[in-house]
Amino acid sequence: MLDGVSLEVDRGQAVAIMGPSGAGKTTLLRCLNGLERMDGGQVSVGGHAIDAAAREGDPSLAAVRRQVGFLFQQWHLFAQLTVLGNVMEAPIHVAHRPRAEAEERARALLDRVGIGHRAGARPAELSGGEQQRAAIARALAMEPAVLLLDEPTSALDRARADDLLGLLAELRAGGLALVAVTHDPRVADRLGARVHTLEGGRLSRDTS
Repeated sequence: MLDGVSLEVDRGQAVAIMGPSGAGKTTLLRCLNGLERMDGGQVSVGGHAIDAAAREGDPSLAAVRRQVGFLFQQWHLFAQLTVLGNVMEAPIHVAHRPRAEAEERARALLDRVGIGHRAGARPAELSGGEQQRAAIARALAMEPAVLLLDEPTSALDRARADDLLGLLAELRAGGLALVAVTHDPRVADRLGARVHTLEGGRLSRDTS
């Protein structure tokens, strides 16, 4: 359970949230985009806000979610779709963008994350690192202001983790805000992140 958590992240900033297992780190991420209902307080992103009264179907909740990309620990790519189809899905069916526009942006994003040549593959045909890059491209397809990352390097070997962190650092330099839950101090270091510790439901800043 979270207890009076307060956090502010500006454009182009990175925050790493660390702490023991079961402390509520993933719950905090889920609260930030309304996947978990809060009992009190407010989440504000890009001029849109939700509070404890927000319900599925509320325009305010949809507006916040469009500002917040989420990279889940297990990636959750749609197995029946190609990589390109996964990245195009939300822009077409949520943002109602024309298919040609959505495809052009999806291909550009896949090139940006280094797997443009895998656009026609299914998720099962990708390596773990490629699946994670596809998930990042999908999260970026809605042009979020902030990207939430749940243990982004946990399933990767050191070389692939370093590649991913390099990509995330580039995205941050381009103005994307990052909030990463992690047990790996290298994540905070490579992203130049401000470190906070969540323990006993309370969030404290590491000033060491």
